[in-house]
Amino acid sequence: MYKRLFLLAALLGTASAHTQITHVTPAQGSRVSAPQNVTLEFSEPINLRFSTFKVYPLPSGVNAEAWAQTKLNLKNDAADRADTYPGASSMAAHLSLPLRPHLKAGTYIVMWRILSDDGHPVSGQATFDVK
Repeated sequence: MYKRLFLLAALLGTASAHTQITHVTPAQGSRVSAPQNVTLEFSEPINLRFSTFKVYPLPSGVNAEAWAQTKLNLKNDAADRADTYPGASSMAAHLSLPLRPHLKAGTYIVMWRILSDDGHPVSGQATFDVK
C-alpha cells in the first residue's frame, strides 16, 4: 500500500514540474570567440510559438536580470538584437538561435521566456563574453 502511494506521489510531482533550460551554449560566464549561434536545451519539448528568445549586447553596469525582463517585452526590436531568430511554431526540446556575423567584443545576454507544460511561464537569462 505504501509503495503505491509513494509511486503515485512521485509521478504527480514529476508531472507538475516546470520546464527548465538544462543547457546553454556558450555556457554562462564563458569567454568565447564570436559564435555563430546560441543553443538552448530544455528538460522537455516546449511549444516555441508561446516562447520568446532574444540575444542582446549587454551594456556594462546594468542589472542583467532586470534588463532582460524589460527587453523580453519589447516588440519590433530586431535591429538592436544580436540574434536573427525569426521565431517558430513547432515543438522542440532544443533550439539554435542564429547570431549576426562578426559580433563585437563584449558581454552578451541570452534571455528567454518559455511556457511550461503546466501553463506557468519560466524566464531566465545567461551571459557570455565575446573576445
